Amino acid sequence: MDLGSFDIDAPQWDQSTFMGRLKHFFNITDWRTAALPDSRLDEAKVLVEHCRSGFVPPGTTEEQLHYAKKLYDSAFHPDTGDRMNLIGRMSFQVPGGMAITGFMLQFYRTVPAVVFWQWVNQSFNALVNYTNRNAASPITPKQIGVAYFTATSTALATAVALNLYTKKAPPLVARWVPFVAVASANCVNIPMMRQQEILNGISVTDENGNNLGHSTRAAVKGITQVVVSRISMAAPGMIILPIIMQRMEKYKFMQRITFLHGPIQVMLVGVFLVFMVPAACSLFPQRCSMAVSKLEPELRDSIMSQYGDAVQRVYFNKGL
Repeated sequence: MDLGSFDIDAPQWDQSTFMGRLKHFFNITDWRTAALPDSRLDEAKVLVEHCRSGFVPPGTTEEQLHYAKKLYDSAFHPDTGDRMNLIGRMSFQVPGGMAITGFMLQFYRTVPAVVFWQWVNQSFNALVNYTNRNAASPITPKQIGVAYFTATSTALATAVALNLYTKKAPPLVARWVPFVAVASANCVNIPMMRQQEILNGISVTDENGNNLGHSTRAAVKGITQVVVSRISMAAPGMIILPIIMQRMEKYKFMQRITFLHGPIQVMLVGVFLVFMVPAACSLFPQRCSMAVSKLEPELRDSIMSQYGDAVQRVYFNKGL
């Protein structure tokens, strides 16, 4: 097969459908890629760039090109092409998220434990949010610090207040406190970490990638979708797993192995996340779109004056 004209950026699956996006994100959030050395990822990037320039090394197969693109998408930022830090990658969400979430669900009874694990979780989330931001909108170290402090404070205040409030509530209600704290913090952490996009707008293009300007409304839409996705990612494990554990802990064999309850929850959270990370990322297209008529008046009028009715929708990377 002649691969000289192979379009490596053409999606393998239809990104306009949920199932197509689900297959795509199952592919690029594969936690096994997080264990690969940087040298292997850099090799994949070189192969992808060669293919984009029209040169495919002799003997290269289509399967090798697809795998190289999988590694590239899992580890390199879609805006800058730079290799992302390991902990911030979506492919690290399963090993990183399962450990932190599992221990948040296990150590929810005492205030010090709640404070510590919520702090760890928000530190992890802040790094993930920064890594997967729309890189066309830079953020200063001061803004990063404010975003981190605000989100962490929100999570800690919510968790501690609810922990104290639910002392006399049914045990299951207390087990759900970590999820409420995480959901609340996500509503603060993500917009704060990406505040430049909200303040100054996000770069929007036409269908062919031609830049049309910056839109704050597009930024709000994209960030809102990311917040919904992140909460959805955590919800099943943090809502259903407490029910499972509460019922399992009634059995005598579970009462004899209390020291294993933490590791058991970590593993079960991992099972949830293997499916929920790609499912949550698939809720909305990463290349988000918006009708020109819904943009702010200044940008809408500018587009209409230049292109008339030829441009009906604008496109932008909403981030993850």
